[in-house]
Amino acid sequence: MIAAMVAAFAIVFAISRNRAEESAESLANAPAAAGDIISELEAKTAANPNDPAAWQQLGMAYFESDRFAEAAKSYEKAASIDPKQAVVWSALGEARVMASDRDPMPGPAADAFERAIAIDPKDPRARYFLAVRKDLSGDHAGALDDWLALLEDTPADAPWRADLIRTVEQVGKINAVDIENRLAEAGAKSPPAAPPVAAQAIPGPSSQDLAAASRMRPAEQQQMAEGMVSRLEDRLKGDPANVDGWIMLMRSRMVLEQPDKAAKALADAVAANPGKADYLRQQAAILGIK
Repeated sequence: MIAAMVAAFAIVFAISRNRAEESAESLANAPAAAGDIISELEAKTAANPNDPAAWQQLGMAYFESDRFAEAAKSYEKAASIDPKQAVVWSALGEARVMASDRDPMPGPAADAFERAIAIDPKDPRARYFLAVRKDLSGDHAGALDDWLALLEDTPADAPWRADLIRTVEQVGKINAVDIENRLAEAGAKSPPAAPPVAAQAIPGPSSQDLAAASRMRPAEQQQMAEGMVSRLEDRLKGDPANVDGWIMLMRSRMVLEQPDKAAKALADAVAANPGKADYLRQQAAILGIK
């Protein structure tokens, strides 16, 4: 039982911290900045109490500052406003686990993970923790089956992959289960790493645009570039699910030496696509967005 708890909490941090690696590192190194972010998000939720994305962002900020009970309350609010987001339910479950002093899998946490799975059977965080529940109940074989199935669906570059493998190895060893061959087979079935969209070529201006730009003064070229980026930003307001478009916007802002606006594009992209938060942050890190 104790070993299972250790394994559970080990991967809790692996999944949650890597999910927001860049922002978590920033918060850890600059607590004053973390306080500023939280204050801004608290003000945002006060001004827009029916905005689920704002409550979700506040929950993430609390979680990254180890304020787990407050994170849970924020996620609860987000889930009550928009109960159809699996990622919010699984984040709520994780926050409830971390907020618990004694019980490694509180009933309300398990309930939240069940809600997440009902919406999205592939939600990795919910799948992991529901396997933890099996392990804690003594169903070690069932837990290992579920973790191995999760590994099969885990991309090669997923930030929690190494910790998931470590957990399978540890639980197998503790319970005298020979897992080596099955672990290798599951790993071989994993999807390949996603290509870094941020580093790929992104369609630029037309030949006519370039010809026109060559005749412009630098200030006019800057104005032209700003106009193109603004049009992209406007298009994303009508198509917020366009993840590659958000990455293009982030890259454009960095090219224009506007890191603050690039960071805002990342925040807006995550708010509009919470299920793609990991991927968006990965691409942002490639671009050097903090």
